Amino acid sequence: MNANAVKRIYQLLVGTLLVLFLSGCEWKYDDRTELEKIRDRGVLRVGTLNNQLSYYIGPDGPTGLDLELASQFAQSLGVQLEMQPAYTLSGLFPALERGDVDIIAAGLTITKDRLDHFRPGPAYYYVSQQLVYKKGHWRPRNLSELNKDGARVAVVEDSSHALTLQAVQREYPEMIWESVKDTDDDELLKQVADGQLDFTIADSVDIALIQRINPDITVALELTEDEPVAWFMKKTQDDSVYALMIEFFGKKTQSGELAALEEKYFGHVDSFDYVDTRAFLRAIDSKLPKWEPLFKKYADQFDWRLLAALSYQESHWNPRAVSPTGVRGMMMLTLPTAKSVGVKNRLDPEQSIRGGAEYLHKMLQRVPDSVNENEKIWFALASYNIGFGHMMDARRLTKSQGGNPDSWADVKQRLPLLAKRQYHQQTRYGYARGYEALSYVENIRRYYQSIVGYEQEEALAIDADLADNLDGLQTINVEEAPDEVEEFTPTEVLEPVSEENSGQEADDK
Repeated sequence: MNANAVKRIYQLLVGTLLVLFLSGCEWKYDDRTELEKIRDRGVLRVGTLNNQLSYYIGPDGPTGLDLELASQFAQSLGVQLEMQPAYTLSGLFPALERGDVDIIAAGLTITKDRLDHFRPGPAYYYVSQQLVYKKGHWRPRNLSELNKDGARVAVVEDSSHALTLQAVQREYPEMIWESVKDTDDDELLKQVADGQLDFTIADSVDIALIQRINPDITVALELTEDEPVAWFMKKTQDDSVYALMIEFFGKKTQSGELAALEEKYFGHVDSFDYVDTRAFLRAIDSKLPKWEPLFKKYADQFDWRLLAALSYQESHWNPRAVSPTGVRGMMMLTLPTAKSVGVKNRLDPEQSIRGGAEYLHKMLQRVPDSVNENEKIWFALASYNIGFGHMMDARRLTKSQGGNPDSWADVKQRLPLLAKRQYHQQTRYGYARGYEALSYVENIRRYYQSIVGYEQEEALAIDADLADNLDGLQTINVEEAPDEVEEFTPTEVLEPVSEENSGQEADDK
């Protein structure tokens, strides 16, 4: 071997050793805990589903139950939140497995399969699985009839509903059903409402919410008992984040904050009126566009949709509405209330809407500061209906019974007691039709939900035409956790107020 060949081999060997040495210098074992990684990154990455409960774009930007909780959890860790909403379930758990997200917070139930592969957090609410169909379609008496007349059944692939049908099929082997990958529960529910699909399965809370904008969806059968809903993490030996998640939910439960959030997002959908909902959706199309500019003009600090929902509850957007007791106009003002807010003609729609908004603002200002900012609006709406004095009576009654007078969920349970002698005899202002006040506030919340949902469907229809990829994750940065979310989402409902029981104070509506 000549000298040049030896030199070349030597150079090659030295180069190889140098590369290996440098590579070894750059490689370092990452022994940080998951919590340390998140804090060093400064961001908690949370995967969610783009739906009507967990995460959606509301009138004031991103909102949703899981978004609020995730924002608060990120704040407790001292980091920013990065929400990554997926349009379909199929992309969510793979993102967690790849490490693209730290947590899944998407209103998903704990199933055996998910328990085997992932780590669930504490249950933060419960749902049951329900089989739904379109009103007017034949209703199955039991699961053996699902394929009668060639009926089509479909659920989302890899969902808890698919697992339920797998279990059902063991009892009814002849049953045929479809597992659809590139879709979500909301889309299948809409297909049922449109008559494109005969049956699907969804969670009870999702069904109750979507009925506000698709009232033709009807429950046929209850398929499961209540099932726990939780967040999910990867299965690892590292408990640093998981332990803090357990502690976080424990504190939220004990403080009552978790119950308040659930009340905010779905506490108003426990009842459903098909006829009323259909009539309201028609009115959104036919009447609301005419009055929308006035609601926007005078809403001020309120979401104009809330003011519109209040007006519909009062007059069904009829500017010449008159009740037997003398309240009248778009906002159904009594004569004393109209005078107190400078309304000279209650049948003038602009004066009525301005006056109603001003009066609601006055009621809101009087709600005690001990009430959470997010819930003050419900107390104000109850006052708008039965008078501030009666609302305060309900708070005092709540406290005397061991409830929390600052919690709307507790106070609304006592409102109907104001009509019962054994209770109203103990109050300062006596008898009031508190059951109407409860219905009043709940109806307004449901109307509000319908308006927001209607607008979202319109926007999604446009976005769907423009979207290039509906399956990918789309990062949404949330700069700060919302300590006080000034979003007025309706809660309870009543009928037009009457002078007879509108309270015994000069500022009554």
